[in-house]
Amino acid sequence: MKKTILTAFSFLILISCAQKKAVTFNPKQVKSNPHYWQQHVDYTMDIDMNVENYQYQGKQKIVYTNNSPDDLDKVFYHLFFNAFQPDSEMDTRSRNIADPDRRVKDRISKLSPSEIGYIKVKSLKQNGKIVAHKTVGTILRVTLNEPIKAGESVTFDMVFEAQVPVQIRRSGRNNKEGVALSMAQWYPKIAAYDIEGWHADAYIGREFLGVWGDFDVTIHIDKNYMIGGSGYLQNPQEIGHGYEDASKKLKLPKGEKLSWHFKAPNVHDFTWAADPEYQHDIYKMDGIDLHFLYKKNMKEEYLQNWKDLQPKTAELMNYFSKHIGEYPYKQYSVIQGGDGGMEYAMCTLITGERKFESLFGVTSHELAHKWFQFVLATNESKHPWMDEGFTSYISDKAENEVLKIQKENPHTSAYRFYFSVVKRGIEESLAKHADRYHKNRAYSMASYSKGNLFLTQLEYIIGKENTAKTLKKYYQDFKFKHPTPNDIMRTAEKVSGVQLDWYLSEWTQTTNTIDYGIQTIVNKSITLERIGKMPMPIDVSVIYIDGTSEEFYIPLRMMLGEKPTSATVLENWAWTHPTYTFKTSKSIKSVEIDTSQMMADVDRKNNFVEAVE
Repeated sequence: MKKTILTAFSFLILISCAQKKAVTFNPKQVKSNPHYWQQHVDYTMDIDMNVENYQYQGKQKIVYTNNSPDDLDKVFYHLFFNAFQPDSEMDTRSRNIADPDRRVKDRISKLSPSEIGYIKVKSLKQNGKIVAHKTVGTILRVTLNEPIKAGESVTFDMVFEAQVPVQIRRSGRNNKEGVALSMAQWYPKIAAYDIEGWHADAYIGREFLGVWGDFDVTIHIDKNYMIGGSGYLQNPQEIGHGYEDASKKLKLPKGEKLSWHFKAPNVHDFTWAADPEYQHDIYKMDGIDLHFLYKKNMKEEYLQNWKDLQPKTAELMNYFSKHIGEYPYKQYSVIQGGDGGMEYAMCTLITGERKFESLFGVTSHELAHKWFQFVLATNESKHPWMDEGFTSYISDKAENEVLKIQKENPHTSAYRFYFSVVKRGIEESLAKHADRYHKNRAYSMASYSKGNLFLTQLEYIIGKENTAKTLKKYYQDFKFKHPTPNDIMRTAEKVSGVQLDWYLSEWTQTTNTIDYGIQTIVNKSITLERIGKMPMPIDVSVIYIDGTSEEFYIPLRMMLGEKPTSATVLENWAWTHPTYTFKTSKSIKSVEIDTSQMMADVDRKNNFVEAVE
């Protein structure tokens, strides 16, 4: 690996070449399961941005392919920017939830007409004919002139106008660090349709589900602005080296615009950011270019952090590719913008004025999202734990290795957060829709921590090696698809050979807790008890009076099998039985349940007992 910092012009030439080698997988050609289908949409958009009033005019053409077995008589679009208006669902929800996001609170309710966000559809045609449509909050409902038949492709042509809101949540203008435009969730985006039907959810606070396709986007913007985001630039020769040089070369009059033409293949979203003060570096890896766009007028300590971040991002990229699967694109960009850290197709928006550890940690998490959500495209509204939780799991491990922290268990913070929410009695099920949680804290714990623990405990249940194999197979089998909870469970079952439906059900569809204890030690006999409602297989460590020790493993009967272990394997324990007794061959000094502490036992005080002499 070689570090190379290039000029903007060199960068543009390189990404233009890189796009020719981009991944060629086509989601329309998914054939591994004849009963599986997913829709496909190709976008062509032409956007004219006014940086003075933050308004833009848009023309959009989409070719929508109905791969479902159903004839569709309507379609829906997301109009995300409409959420940033007083009395919107996002605004009302934020003002009524017990613990509102500090970035939102009541800020939307106070926006003036020039500060709000909106997307207004001026005209819409289906195959060249005007089609009826109605805006309902952040959703556009379209009643089709003719149904889209199964297997048919249709073309929709739209003209729209929009206004970028003041930066509040994820996207917006002039964020707290002065980035001019953070353009996430900024265009009319067709809603997903799958075996469950339409996913036309209002934009209230959480994230999204997208339809796979190719994006061809042209953005006309003031010549002083630099753009970074999803996709490969197609016209570097027209942009030139630096905007002043470009304006002279192209003989542009004062205030003239440059046109940035991007293509993003096989993605389900398109995001960009723009600012006149961006510094633009490239760090070259073997086959992947890492791009870093950050404001060059930050304090020196922050600028140095962004330089130091570059080789570490390459290490992270290598880690994730090794432990999950190969990153399928030839480009990834870390861009200063947004309101914290947020993942998008082929890029990340992240606030940049941070200590290095924070900058690195957020970059690690958001980069891991390129696998868990932007290649494995789960429905984040219904199953955010598969996105945020799995991302947290693998980024915990990556940070531990790349920064050489060397924690035996890098997931301890996830356990602490889970235990604290359970103790306070505010836990809610992972099966709940992301917008329906009573508290943001409950959502965060469920999605990030309990989702993380789904995999850490899988290490406990089927073994670390099998869990590592499960992640790789999961990625290989479901990349460029929309996997569901059943898919990760069945993958783990195929790898391990044990039954895991009980685990998926208990951990993700209930709030049952794990609590095991040592009830009695009498002579050479040990009785364990299950106090919590959730059953688990049990590891037991016994130290004998003579100083020797022995490890025991008690399979859970419902698993109909065991994990690989060097421990003494005992008879299985059926979940219907509240206690379990076994005998040892020697006199006992002490007994401990789960010395690894990978099992999320909510009360470990009764997990260790010394025998009474």
